[in-house]
Amino acid sequence: MSAAADALHPALVHHIVNSLGWPRLRPLQEAAVAPLLAGEHALLVAPTAGGKTEAAFFPVLSRMLTEDWSGLTVLYLCPLRALLNNLHVRLDGYAQLVGRRVGLWHGDIGDGARQRMLRDAPDILLTTPESLEAMLLSTRVEHRQWFANLRTVVIDEAHAFGADDRGWHMLAVLERVSRLAGRELQRVALSATVGNPDQLLGWLTTTCHGPRSVVQPPVDNAVTPEITLDYVGNLDGAATVISRLYRGEKRLVFVDSRARAEQLTAALRDRQVNTFVSHGSLGREERLRSEDAFTNERDAVIVATSALELGIDVGDLDRMIQLDAPGTVASFLQRLGRTGRRADSSRNALFLTTTDDALLRAAALLQAWSTGWVEPISAPPLPLHLVAQQLVALVLQEGSVGRNTWTEWLGEPFVFGPDAQELTHGLAAHLVEAGYLVEDGGMLGIGPRAEGELGRRHFLELVSVFTSPPLFTVLHGRTEIGMVPDQVLLLTPKGVDRAVLLAGRTWKVNHLDWKRRIAHVEPVQAAGIARWQGAGTGISQRLARSARTVLAGANPIGVTMSKRAVAQLAELRHEFSWVRDDTTSIVRDDAGRVRWWTFAGDLPNQWLAGSLDTLRNSTRVVTGMSVSFDEGVTVEQAREAVREITERSLVLGVAVAADAVNGLKFSELLLPGVAEKVVLTRLDRRADATTVLNEPVSSVVL
Repeated sequence: MSAAADALHPALVHHIVNSLGWPRLRPLQEAAVAPLLAGEHALLVAPTAGGKTEAAFFPVLSRMLTEDWSGLTVLYLCPLRALLNNLHVRLDGYAQLVGRRVGLWHGDIGDGARQRMLRDAPDILLTTPESLEAMLLSTRVEHRQWFANLRTVVIDEAHAFGADDRGWHMLAVLERVSRLAGRELQRVALSATVGNPDQLLGWLTTTCHGPRSVVQPPVDNAVTPEITLDYVGNLDGAATVISRLYRGEKRLVFVDSRARAEQLTAALRDRQVNTFVSHGSLGREERLRSEDAFTNERDAVIVATSALELGIDVGDLDRMIQLDAPGTVASFLQRLGRTGRRADSSRNALFLTTTDDALLRAAALLQAWSTGWVEPISAPPLPLHLVAQQLVALVLQEGSVGRNTWTEWLGEPFVFGPDAQELTHGLAAHLVEAGYLVEDGGMLGIGPRAEGELGRRHFLELVSVFTSPPLFTVLHGRTEIGMVPDQVLLLTPKGVDRAVLLAGRTWKVNHLDWKRRIAHVEPVQAAGIARWQGAGTGISQRLARSARTVLAGANPIGVTMSKRAVAQLAELRHEFSWVRDDTTSIVRDDAGRVRWWTFAGDLPNQWLAGSLDTLRNSTRVVTGMSVSFDEGVTVEQAREAVREITERSLVLGVAVAADAVNGLKFSELLLPGVAEKVVLTRLDRRADATTVLNEPVSSVVL
């Protein structure tokens, strides 16, 4: 073992070497020892299967032994129950080697097991932030006694928390737990590769005052992953390729929706391929069959949606196959990391693209990846609805809190940020006036309206919201068309019907069921639909720009392209021979329709379309690649409209959908108009749109 490993407690080192049979620690594990033993807050960054779990767990176990921690001293937080279940056996095995115990607490754990843990606390508790909140709200948990000995919190899959409101909720709950423990808790976060690790760590430790560090040893570039891009034309073509390649191996295929997962599974089974499926709508029995296949099957295909990106163990996987393209480089890296775990295997990915759109998106993603770019992680701004939720939850937890002192529970500086703190003034008074809280002598208590609306099942409604999927299922009648992110449904240029592009068609949105995340649509005619719709999944500005770079002639470095992919991409480049990098283009096609090709991304294009004052009501379709106009709009009119907005700031020419605030949980707790402000702030991409206006504009008539 190395000098770093020797710094661990001798009993632990003994078992690492003799019981586990490890001759050495991995680079990340060695690098993490010193800062974690010193009690620093840290973010451990490594690709999937980089040894992050042990890198965090071994030093924490070592501190537990060296400093003689007793009782519940460590919380281990995960975003998924399945991941917790998977980790429990592994971490409890490590802990038992040195005489310690790991407990598991989430919604599937029975009351008997919970009561046994409350009577005899484990040393380490695996749970979710929502279950942690439920403990704080429970009258059966003696909060101050239960959390009195806490020293450290491990946050697994921190990048998943950092991208949505669950992260804000987790940080607020940790502030309340830290106050109950009476000390600043060491925070150890584990993350896949992200584009801004220092900023992510800063956000995770906003209220902390101790030293902090990012632990990210250099990646060994000696082993280059095997990446192949193919074009197969349709789903049946993909099924045929999968059925013929890599027989005798375990293959994991990622798809973008439950509908496609089921379609591909059926097509593979028709070809006598041993196939299992995994997605969020499966029953318990089928889900268990799939999970068993992950570890026990060899010659099999597992078709899965994005849930398997996270650190759930899929055993010795041989191949990762991607149907079309994931939405982000980060997702691709997570999926790529599922392979190459055995000593005799390598990391690999095969892209099977079924449309021109998918081929371009896959090539664009791989081009961005080949430059070393990964999406930065940033939490949604202005989480005022969660400030309101935390105030109500805090009153429920404590019985009563001071009207002027409740923010002290949420950190110094304020965990939700200074912008949110400025807008907390008047919140308590509003909640009292609205009947959610009552006030007596400057102390706030639970009001009758909170009892009625939030009190179902012992106030579990307060913690049940943060597990909602970010995607909407799009239904035409009872037929599932696909899935789209909620962002594409929230903004529309003023005066324009809300529509989505999916499965090669335009669909008018008739109704949004925010609780069930379902969009009910009907087909509408839209001649000249823009190519590269993004398959309904939306596209960021960086990947849209990468698509432009690919069309202009660049190929992703380190990627093998099949003859079919090369030929199809050549056809696309010929068709779009007018595309130039760093230039937007106003194009009139041979059908007479004018389209402004911005390659700006979905939300920036919504802002651009909404700012075209003279043509706003003539906007036909907005995609991540372009803004198209009604028949009759000329190239000259489009150029003049674009010229006008380059000479001034972008106007607020977009509207938040009237029902968008329904998707913002606890919006009813906010002052009138504040929920709309939150939604609009989160969708504001005017800065990105402005970068487009700084580029030259060319005119093309085909």
